[in-house]
Formats: sequence, structure tokens, C-alpha cells
Amino acid sequence: MKLRLISTAFAISLLPAAANAQVTIDMGAFTCAQYLAMPPGMSRDFSAWMSGWFSYQSRRTFVDVLLHQKNIASVQSWCRRRPQANVMSALQAALGPQQ
Repeated sequence: MKLRLISTAFAISLLPAAANAQVTIDMGAFTCAQYLAMPPGMSRDFSAWMSGWFSYQSRRTFVDVLLHQKNIASVQSWCRRRPQANVMSALQAALGPQQ
């Protein structure tokens, strides 16, 4: 009985560690088709993250919401024509080279 109680307590103590697992995405392998297939909420969050990353890479220190929406539309349009291309190529082509 004690062994089973100790085993159960140990198993329960491991649950929070499993719940905090991180997800890693290889952006070089992430395709336009995968991006376009995302549900709207996930696509919005992913687009915001990518916009922040791209702004950091190009040393842009401002946020322009209208430009952000235009850039998302440009990337999605580019991706629709090339679903097998990776998202990083779409960013480069639709938004221009990083400086």
C-alpha cells in the first residue's frame, strides 16, 4: 500500500514538469502550406510573432498596425502562389531583405 501511494505521489509530482514543455519550430522547414492551414487564432498569433522577429532582425523599433496587416496580406498572397516554399522565403520576398 505504501509503495503504491509513494508511486502515485511521484507520478503526480512529474505532471507539472510535463505541462511546461516547450514547442520548438524549425522556421527553415516551416512551409507556406502549413502557415495557410493554421486556424485563424493561431495564424494571428504566429503572424504577430513573425512580425516581431522580423522587426528585430531588421532593427525596426516601431510598431505600425496598418503596415503589420499589409505585411500579413503580402506574405499570405506570396504563400498562396508557392505553398511548398518555406515561410522564411515568403518573409524575405514579401517584406524585402533584412538590413
